[in-house]
Amino acid sequence: MALTKSIEWLALVIGNSHLHWGYFKNGFLHSCWDTHYYNEPINKLMLPSEVLLANIPNTLPLVVASVVPKQTTIWREYHGVNIIELNNIPIKNLYLNIGIDRALAALGAGVTYSYPCLVIDAGTALTFTGVDENYTFIGGAILPGLKLQFDSLSSKIETLPNVNLPKKLPCQWSKSTMGAIKSGIIHTIISGMKIFIDNWLTIYPQSHIILTGGDSIALYNYFIEKDSNNFSRLKVDRNLIFWGIKSI
Repeated sequence: MALTKSIEWLALVIGNSHLHWGYFKNGFLHSCWDTHYYNEPINKLMLPSEVLLANIPNTLPLVVASVVPKQTTIWREYHGVNIIELNNIPIKNLYLNIGIDRALAALGAGVTYSYPCLVIDAGTALTFTGVDENYTFIGGAILPGLKLQFDSLSSKIETLPNVNLPKKLPCQWSKSTMGAIKSGIIHTIISGMKIFIDNWLTIYPQSHIILTGGDSIALYNYFIEKDSNNFSRLKVDRNLIFWGIKSI
């Protein structure tokens, strides 16, 4: 895909809930932003200006990575599009239906920080993806993301309120319903993540551990507040997928 040699180009990651855009110029990521799904027919010659930032040309080459087939179909109509497929990603042993977003984030982590690495993607889903020093996918895990867990309680149990992510780590032993929800979800997720991280580091003690995704900064701050010593090796990079796309 020699497309990325162009002076200017756009990356589009179609995630489970949003479109994630990256604008590259002269080899650098200049801007990134999110939009809602676009469901109108695409002009074959021009990208819809309403999904682009001001002053970004709407005729640029476009590289798409998608986990939503219906959205992929829409953007295929654009004449300057390249769709990244799983077989474009130079990581060995990827299983057939692994999310392209997980694979690209793992690639971006490796090319940016080196392998082995463990990527924790805190998006709509919370995923763990491990790759060893030989560029081989070792395995991972998937569970509902932070916001999805909060939303599921209020949507399934009428008496429970909808709770937003707290800015600080909540008290573990709460005396209110809202506080108990925050404590239960966040402390359980952090404890579970620590188990995965500790296990990974027993096998790959020199591994990099990178948090990415929309809730990565919140999770990182919870970790630091809870145990700053044991999580000093944790990094946050919300652009791992874009680094993966750029490297292909």
